[in-house]
Amino acid sequence: MSQYFEIHPTHPQPRLIKQAAQIIHGGGVIAYPTDSSYALGCHIGDKDALTRLRRIRKMDDKHNLTLVCRDLSEISTYAKIENSDYRLLKSLTPGPYTFLLRATAEVPRRLLHPKRRTIGIRVVDHPIVRALLDELGQPLMSCTLIMPGDELPLTEPDDIRERLQHQLDLVIDGGHCGFEPTTVIRITGDAPVVQREGKGKDHGL
Repeated sequence: MSQYFEIHPTHPQPRLIKQAAQIIHGGGVIAYPTDSSYALGCHIGDKDALTRLRRIRKMDDKHNLTLVCRDLSEISTYAKIENSDYRLLKSLTPGPYTFLLRATAEVPRRLLHPKRRTIGIRVVDHPIVRALLDELGQPLMSCTLIMPGDELPLTEPDDIRERLQHQLDLVIDGGHCGFEPTTVIRITGDAPVVQREGKGKDHGL
């Protein structure tokens, strides 16, 4: 049975944020709000938690996972950013964008696309996520909370708890945050390519 925290969307309660981080550090899988939709998250280094996250979404190892980072400097630890791409990332972060980038050696192999060696990277513009990442002190392994067979992400915390209460360790209720997934931009070739149009509309590509 999952725990359920009602966390204020603009002024997150530090006590609840600390408890949420402890659940993640302890191997928990959580549902949490972002600036585009609700997402699933777990500890970047926890193999068992990642297996559970993939099982909930019924994803294989070819599905790109996403590291939710605090800022651009943290991104550079986990992804290779060319000087020519830095300006684009700086202009679109934080915001509802996922960037597919070549991973550095800091990213565990099990998180990578097996052939392309890429990783998704996000910097989320949401107070709950910023507070949680500050408490964790590292990125959050994440994916959009779209259930198998559904076309849109789950968006109501009560629905998430009802459907997934036996598969999650925590549901963070941060209110309604929308149901449109991120815009995905691949930055692995000569020029950035929009791979999926989503909530982020002002990318200029």
